[in-house]
Amino acid sequence: MEIQLLGCVEARAWSGDKMPLPHGTKLLLAALAWTPGAFVADETLIERVWQERRPQHPRDALYIQATGLRKALRADGQRDEGFELARKRGGYVLAIDEERVDTARFRGLVRQAQQTARTGDADAALGLYARALELWRGEPLSDVRTAWAESARVALRREHREALVGSTELSLRAGRHDECLPQLQWLAEMHPFDEKVAGLLMLALHRGGRQADALDCFQVLRLRMVDLLGCEPGPDLRSLQERILARDPRLRLGSAYATSAR
Repeated sequence: MEIQLLGCVEARAWSGDKMPLPHGTKLLLAALAWTPGAFVADETLIERVWQERRPQHPRDALYIQATGLRKALRADGQRDEGFELARKRGGYVLAIDEERVDTARFRGLVRQAQQTARTGDADAALGLYARALELWRGEPLSDVRTAWAESARVALRREHREALVGSTELSLRAGRHDECLPQLQWLAEMHPFDEKVAGLLMLALHRGGRQADALDCFQVLRLRMVDLLGCEPGPDLRSLQERILARDPRLRLGSAYATSAR
């Protein structure tokens, strides 16, 4: 069985078939799969599943949902030996291999990519980043509208952004500035005050022979920050602008940004 949270909440059999889940059961699955293998107290689950109007007897309602989840995930008498929804005193544990929950798999691949990048194997690290990012199927927990789900989405969006930036920076260090540009331009539009993204975009443009565009990128960010935030870009970004103006030859090196604009 595979559980998807990076998109709408789904459970899929080994055959790839989607398992039909009632909405309440789906909420419980998401609340448990967020931390696979970990104990989750009843009160925590109740808060995650019922946003505003709690049932009159929430623990009884939780027990009913858990029973329904077990039945739904073992439809047609097919027992999955790698999955168990266990009742522990005061809560539940979704006993399942983390690799079978896409959020956990995403985080594991990103960690591997970061560790591999530190060894200097850029191609292998980029491959791991690509596998992690391919797991995203859209807005996380898109069919769960609770306060807990929104806080989870905020955390996942941040992790997604960090993975995108990490992957793009690694590509840039490997000399793939042309490949980086579309991603960096999209990131700059989505995060218009992110100086790290702006710096990577400036460096990619500069390495592609577009010095004027790189400098324009800085000026646009500076005007936006002054007008809306009342502050100037930080010293790292200003230093990068000065080096681009001076046509510093070291900016052509794959590792230049790591030492000049962080």
